[in-house]
Amino acid sequence: MSKPTSSPPSFAALVQAYFAEYLTQQRALSAQTIAAYRDAFVLFLGFAESRLGKSPATILLGDITPALIMAFLDHLERERHNCVRSRNARLAALRSFLKFVAHRDVTSLQVIESALGVPVKRFERPMLGYLSREEMLAVIGTPDETWLSQRDHVLFLLLYNTGARVSEITGIKVRDVVLDAGAACVHLHGKGRKQRSVPLWRSTVKAVRAWLRRNPQFEAAFPLFPNRNGQVMTRANVALRLAQAVHSASSTFPDLTKRHISPHTIRHTTAMHLLQAGVDISVIALWLGHESPVTTHHYVEADLAMKERALAKLHEPDAKIQRYRAPDSLIDFLKTL
Repeated sequence: MSKPTSSPPSFAALVQAYFAEYLTQQRALSAQTIAAYRDAFVLFLGFAESRLGKSPATILLGDITPALIMAFLDHLERERHNCVRSRNARLAALRSFLKFVAHRDVTSLQVIESALGVPVKRFERPMLGYLSREEMLAVIGTPDETWLSQRDHVLFLLLYNTGARVSEITGIKVRDVVLDAGAACVHLHGKGRKQRSVPLWRSTVKAVRAWLRRNPQFEAAFPLFPNRNGQVMTRANVALRLAQAVHSASSTFPDLTKRHISPHTIRHTTAMHLLQAGVDISVIALWLGHESPVTTHHYVEADLAMKERALAKLHEPDAKIQRYRAPDSLIDFLKTL
């Protein structure tokens, strides 16, 4: 007597397992990432309901066709006025789900493979904005005696030293900073709950020590950069303080007022200065916590000065190329062979 074959899981059950088990437990993604994926699914299921005339609970996996996905992406751009980057992020959520389903329901591999064929849309990336070393130092500034000024000074100095994201810098606890001589570093908690350690300059160590001396009440689990109420600084709070620092620095560098400078600009600045100092791009990727080296390569593309130095090593078409003449020591060496 043959054993009864179990029916494949429903689309609704797969979606529930994807969020409740896969994203939360197996991949342990951050709450922000899960929320972004959830929002993508809410939009997609709402669109599918209107297009197919089915409630989300009755949708079948076979209904998720390339035509439906393309129509959804077109809807995002045309009717919801999403930019290409947002459109691609929604598609990434759907693709992640489909890859998950491929391991749960092998009978639907043909449907999944077809749906995964929907391409990511290319778009022209804006040039990365970054500050010169002199501009960055002006933004960091020299603190006065006020609590806010000293906090902001250490905040911007640490942002520049580490190239951290805003969420990483505001998430630093006192216990995350190691100030021991020869091993000074800060432990950052990055995207996808990944952690990395970044070494600190002596000037950064000195500034952090002075900040902690001023605030002896800070316990190990206390945020290193609290607001005036002792709570973690928000992204908007950091952006506002940076805008004020840029305004002060504009008295020395007036062009700063014409540029959009955000906390992420400081991250770009760190990366570009490391690159210009000759640091290998793989090391920069580790420094910044990039999961893909492609992301780090954008800094190479943006560095016009590096391209100009490379161009200087090439001969112009009408330049007379001189024949290479080995030094005498090399000739002598070759003659001994």
